[in-house]
Amino acid sequence: MSNRILLIEDDTGIAMVIKAALEAESYTVDHCESIACRDTMLAQHRYDALLTDVVLTDGDGIETLGEVRIAHPDLPIIILSAQNTLDTAVRASDTGAFEYFPKPFDLEELVSTVGQAISRGKATPVAEAHDQGSLPLVGRSQAMQGVFRLITRVLRNDLTVLILGESGTGKELVAEAIHELGSRRTGPFVAVNTAAIPRELIESELFGHEKGAFTGAVARNVGKFEQARGGTLFLDEIGDMPIEAQTRLLRALQSGRIRRVGGQEEIAVDVRIVAATNRDLKPLIEAGQFREDLFYRLNVVPIPLPPLRERSDDIEALASHFLALAAEEGLPFHRISAEAVDRLKLHPWRGNVRELRNVMYRLALLSREEVIDTATVASALADEPVPSAEARSADFGSALANWLDDVRPADGELYSAALAAFERPLFEHALRQTGGNQLRAAELLGINRNTLRKRLVDLAIEADRFGQRK
Repeated sequence: MSNRILLIEDDTGIAMVIKAALEAESYTVDHCESIACRDTMLAQHRYDALLTDVVLTDGDGIETLGEVRIAHPDLPIIILSAQNTLDTAVRASDTGAFEYFPKPFDLEELVSTVGQAISRGKATPVAEAHDQGSLPLVGRSQAMQGVFRLITRVLRNDLTVLILGESGTGKELVAEAIHELGSRRTGPFVAVNTAAIPRELIESELFGHEKGAFTGAVARNVGKFEQARGGTLFLDEIGDMPIEAQTRLLRALQSGRIRRVGGQEEIAVDVRIVAATNRDLKPLIEAGQFREDLFYRLNVVPIPLPPLRERSDDIEALASHFLALAAEEGLPFHRISAEAVDRLKLHPWRGNVRELRNVMYRLALLSREEVIDTATVASALADEPVPSAEARSADFGSALANWLDDVRPADGELYSAALAAFERPLFEHALRQTGGNQLRAAELLGINRNTLRKRLVDLAIEADRFGQRK
């Protein structure tokens, strides 16, 4: 007898496509367009999986899933949503959903996930609900959907997270979201920028010190590890930590115990570690500037953040978000025109989201009209003109030449080394753009899917890091 699936989707076209794909795999599919129909069908039949949209004709498909879970605790639930926000992803996770798919999604992956859900047989227990408040991360692009999905997967565990991204991409916001939405939200969130602490003080800052441990230590000091007990310790710019401090950090992560500088007592510390860096740690490892064993200890769940230039679809939402924040802080209320948003999308945004925030606050302060137009935006960005295609091409060539000068590949390896250096960021960009979906990444690149898979293996690039399974 075939497995039976209940699909709740009020978009007839989408429902037909999903139903046809599942029936092609010998599933029996019943279709509803409302919560009321869902409840009736669940009362009348036994189902092996439930697929539900969020916005339905008679209400929110997520809000009432608690009742479904109580009545059918073993029913795997897969949530589909066009409301591609972190809030929706976290709400889906809180229901104990087996998986969350932002629209548009890969149909092949959805069918595969249904099979996994049915074979798993039992969904995750219901998690304690919490107040979402105003979540700090904004973005509906495919790249950010991958980030949101990764965040939801680390909320119910204490796995160490390493956030990777350029300056200004929002690494601390991701760390705060993991803490505030996760199981340790009742504990403290302690952030420390390891690059901003003098080399000679970093161990004292992290682990504390005893009175008299060194000149100027006139009293006992409790370090960041102890301050974060029961909560989350965020180690920002971990790539800039001195090598000698890395050794003690590694020992603390391995044992869960620390020793204050100048002290003899070992102190147990219960903290979750979230680290972040804007640097590629692998070249630092090769240069002996970063411990390889510490890298693997930190890199349990990597979350790569895309630069703003790779998520231009989010610029409009981000710009409106920052204008709203500016108004809340007492600046004049403004909206931004569609043409002005298009002008923002042409900007290189070397400072990423942080730079966009500063620009929007500046516009909120200086703009005389309620609707910010293209000319006003162009004036605000006049100090950083949009680079021409020729200039961007020249920058790329110069960067590659500098890389070759620095790395100096061995004779006979020049071509393969340069090709690998070019392919890695290219493939990673495609994976970020498609949320880690290899089929769509191959289509974006214009290459065969098998070719992409082989090169990902050769370059040791893990597609899972970008948000979706293979």
